Amino acid sequence: MEVEPFVPTERTRVHRLPERAVYSRDVVHSILDEALFCHVAYIEDGHPKVIPTIHVRVGETLYIHGSNASRTLRALKDGTDACVAVTLLDGLVLARSGFHSSMNYRSVMVYGTAREVLDPKEKLTAQAALVDHVVSGRSQDARLPNESELKQTTILAIALEEVSAKIRTGPPKDEEEDYDLPIWAGVLPLDLTPGEPIDDPRLTPGLEPPTNVTDYRRPP
Repeated sequence: MEVEPFVPTERTRVHRLPERAVYSRDVVHSILDEALFCHVAYIEDGHPKVIPTIHVRVGETLYIHGSNASRTLRALKDGTDACVAVTLLDGLVLARSGFHSSMNYRSVMVYGTAREVLDPKEKLTAQAALVDHVVSGRSQDARLPNESELKQTTILAIALEEVSAKIRTGPPKDEEEDYDLPIWAGVLPLDLTPGEPIDDPRLTPGLEPPTNVTDYRRPP
C-alpha cells in the first residue's frame, strides 16, 4: 500500500527550485534515519537561536534529547514553535563556472511544537532508540539510563506533520556556451567513512569492538 505523502504547507512548500522538492514520507524517513544529527532553531525572547543535537525517528515522531539544564529544551517544552533541519552532503558539484558550482545534498525541514516525554516507558524507549540511531544495536551492548539518569534527561517529541525534503542530484548545469571551455567539470562524491576503532585507555583487557562498530555503516 502506498504511503500518503506529506501535504505541503506555506512553511514547507519549496518555492526556490521547486523541482527539487520531495514530500514522500519514505524519502523523508530515510534522510532522517541516515543523518546522525540535526539542528533545532527557535525564537527566545525575540532572538533567533539554533543548536545541533542528536535526533531519532520512531514512526511519525521525531525525538530529541538533552540535559534538564538545557535552556533550549526548557524553551521548547514550554510550547515554543521549532524548526528542525537535517542535511546530508552527497557530493561537490564542480561546474565550469563558479556561479553554477553547487553541492549534491538531501535535506529535510520539520516544523512543529514539541511535547515533553513524561511517560517513563516512552522515555526509556526513546532513549534506547537514540542510542541505536548512532550505532545500530548499541542499546543491547550499553547500559541504558537508570532512574536517576532519566530524571536528569529531557526528551522532546515532535510529530512529523509539517515536513518537506529538498534534494539535488546529478552533474553540473553550466551555461551552454561554457561547455566548450577547457575546464574539468563533474561531481566529487562524498561519503561518511569510519576509521579504525580506538580503545578506551581504561578498557578491560581482552575486549574487542563489536561488529556494529568494526563494520559501521549508516542506514542506506
